Amino acid sequence: MALIVQKYGGTSVGSPDRIKNVARRVAKFKAQGHDIVVVVSAMSGETNRLIALAKEIQAQPDPRELDVIVSTGEQVTIGLLAMALKEQGVDAVSYTGGQVKILTDSAHTKARIQHIDDANMRADLNAGRVVIVAGFQGVDAEGNITTLGRGGSDTSGVALAAALKADECQIYTDVDGVYTTDPRVVPEARKLSTITFEEMLELASLGSKILQIRSVEFAGKYNVKLRVLSSFQEEGEGTLITFEEDSTVEKPVISGIAFNRDEARINVIGVPDKPGIAYQILGPVADANIDVDMIIQNVGQDGTTDFSFTVPKGEFPRALKVLDEVKKHVGAREVSGDDKICKVSIVGVGMRSHVGVASTMFRTLAEEGINIQMISTSEIKISVVLDEKYLELAVRVLHKAFGLEQAA
Repeated sequence: MALIVQKYGGTSVGSPDRIKNVARRVAKFKAQGHDIVVVVSAMSGETNRLIALAKEIQAQPDPRELDVIVSTGEQVTIGLLAMALKEQGVDAVSYTGGQVKILTDSAHTKARIQHIDDANMRADLNAGRVVIVAGFQGVDAEGNITTLGRGGSDTSGVALAAALKADECQIYTDVDGVYTTDPRVVPEARKLSTITFEEMLELASLGSKILQIRSVEFAGKYNVKLRVLSSFQEEGEGTLITFEEDSTVEKPVISGIAFNRDEARINVIGVPDKPGIAYQILGPVADANIDVDMIIQNVGQDGTTDFSFTVPKGEFPRALKVLDEVKKHVGAREVSGDDKICKVSIVGVGMRSHVGVASTMFRTLAEEGINIQMISTSEIKISVVLDEKYLELAVRVLHKAFGLEQAA
C-alpha cells in the first residue's frame, strides 16, 4: 500500500458538510490500507475575513501579527477534520505547522520552507493514525508563526510529500484536473490526463490558478509525483503531472492556454541609450519589492531608447510613483502606463519540434483585429500583451486555431 499526501483547498472544506465529505474520502483511502497525511486550507473566505479584521485595527497590518491572525483559519479546519474522522471511527491527529515542525525563514506573510521534521508524523502513521496538518504555515527559528503567502497550502502539501518521500501528492480542488484553458471562457476546453512539469510550471506562472507556482517548483525539484483531482467527484483520475514527456505518443504542439488579467504596462520613453540604463530603471522598482514580468527595449535613432515592462495591476500606481523619481534621475522624456491590458500565453513542449507556432498565433489574432502590444517567448511558451477587452476572444480563437478541443 502507498503513502499518500492529500491536500484539500478552501472550497473543499468550505462548510461542515464538505469537511464531512473530505473525511469520508480520507476514510475510504485509509480502509484500502494506505497511509494518509492530509493538508488543509482554511475554510473558503476565512483568510479574507481575518485579513479584513486585521485591517480594521491597523490599515497596514504588522506582518508578524498578521501571520498570527491568519494562521488560525487552518487551525480551525484541522481540528474539525480530525473530529469528523473520529466520528467515522478513524483515528486521526491534527498538527499546526509549528507542531510538525515546518521550519521557515522569517519573511512574514511570504516565508519559504527550510526544513520539515517528519518524526512525529511518521510515529503517528506507524500507529495507524491519519495525520492532518495545517497548510500555509510554519515557524521560524525563533518560534514565530509564519505563513507562506497566498496558495501556500499547495506548497505545504508538496513539501510534506517530499519530506515523507510519499508515493503521490494529490491536490484536491473544485476542478477535476488541468484543462487546456479555463472552461468558463472556452466551454470546449478539454481535461488533460497528463501534463509535464515544465508545462505546468509555465501555466502556473502565466496565470493558471490550478496550482500555486511554488508548489510546482517544489514538486519538480524533489521529484514529487503530483496529481490534481476534484473533491466533489467520487471517481476520476484527474491530471497527472509527469517528470518526462510520454515518448509513446506524438506530443501535441500546444498543451494549454493561460491568461492573466492582473497586468499593467509601464513605458519609460526617451531614455539615454547607454550601459546600465536598464538597471537604473528597474533597480528602484525591484527595491520597492515590485515584481516585473515582461520587458521590451527599443533603440531609437537619436541615441535614446524606449523601455516597456509589465507589473501586477495592484502595484501599478506605486510603480508609477517610483518611476517619477527615476525619470528625473535618468533624464527620461516621459513615463506613461496602461492598466487595461491582459496577457495571453500558449504553452507546449511540442513547440521544440514544430515550426510555425508563433506565426499561427499572430495570424489568428490579426484575423480578429487584435493588436499585439508586447511579445515574450521561451522554448515552450509564447506570451502576448493585448488590450484587456480582447482577452476572451483571443483565448477562444487560439484554442480553436491549435485544435485544443480535440482529444489527443
